[in-house]
Amino acid sequence: MYFRIIDANLNRASEGLRSVEEYVRFILNNKKLSAELKNLRHRITMYFEGDYINLINSRDTKNDIGTDIENISKTENKTDVLKANIKRTQQALRVLSEYGSLDDKYRYKMYEIEKEIMDIIYKEKRTNIKQALLDDKNIYLITSQNNIENEDDFIDKVAQILNAGVKLIQYREKNKSARYMIKTAKKLRQLCSMYNALLIINDRVDIAKIVDADGVHLGQDDIDILSARKILGDDKIIGISTHKPQDAIEAQDNGADYIGVGPVFKTPTKPNADPVGLEYVNWVKNNIKIPFYAIGSIDENNVADVVKAGAARIAVIRALMNSNDVNRTVNIFNKELNFGNN
Repeated sequence: MYFRIIDANLNRASEGLRSVEEYVRFILNNKKLSAELKNLRHRITMYFEGDYINLINSRDTKNDIGTDIENISKTENKTDVLKANIKRTQQALRVLSEYGSLDDKYRYKMYEIEKEIMDIIYKEKRTNIKQALLDDKNIYLITSQNNIENEDDFIDKVAQILNAGVKLIQYREKNKSARYMIKTAKKLRQLCSMYNALLIINDRVDIAKIVDADGVHLGQDDIDILSARKILGDDKIIGISTHKPQDAIEAQDNGADYIGVGPVFKTPTKPNADPVGLEYVNWVKNNIKIPFYAIGSIDENNVADVVKAGAARIAVIRALMNSNDVNRTVNIFNKELNFGNN
């Protein structure tokens, strides 16, 4: 009696699943989900294998009044097509459950797969947005208050650098209390908003969360990237310092949005760290896909060599914090970076 209903929805579920499977296979390139969708499609078909003859005999496409009903749903892009087919499959599985006694586990499995697919898609979109935010930020200021005792003078110095065109700031402070850092970070947050710049907090994921910074920069001995992501969320930028190829590979695999590469040259900021040299910069250029910032005693005199080695972005501390003419310094950096990467 209900064979026509079962036949129509079995076909609808199979078609929907195949459409979703093709998206996952050829657009997302996800082998795991492709296999799960294929397995689900086969299991549902096999569930009604014993009724095959009855289902075929019940089919009456010519006299089906539903074939003339206009489909008013519209799809704007391929992701809309994917979503429509997921919902079509879930609805068909619900009908098969009610009229054909299909186990509800298949429908629940489709709900799980939907969440996994959407998580992948939205994560990719967020990643693309963050990469776009970093695209035009090739000079990365890492702050230092070592030679500036007054906090107002420190904020004023950062403002000068922002006004010179630097749009990416990392607040780095190793010797102050958390209370002091929060107060200063809030001021920097307001300052960066005025200049449409990004604020990254060094090491302290908790402070980045409190002041709603744009992200956090981690060292190799700090909290791991995945844990930081759980605290800050997928929308925040997470960078990490790397000193050798294995560091860079792990950072990329773990979802870092950018990496620091260095120290390129010997630096007083990291007195116990051996310089990685220009060779590592060149290796990262040729092997890592995410953005990277060369760092470590880079200044007006050696920036050309760093760019020649493959760096499209640099991170600096003293070259800007100690500069008597930040506009001139920024212009020199921009000239070398633009010349070397055109």
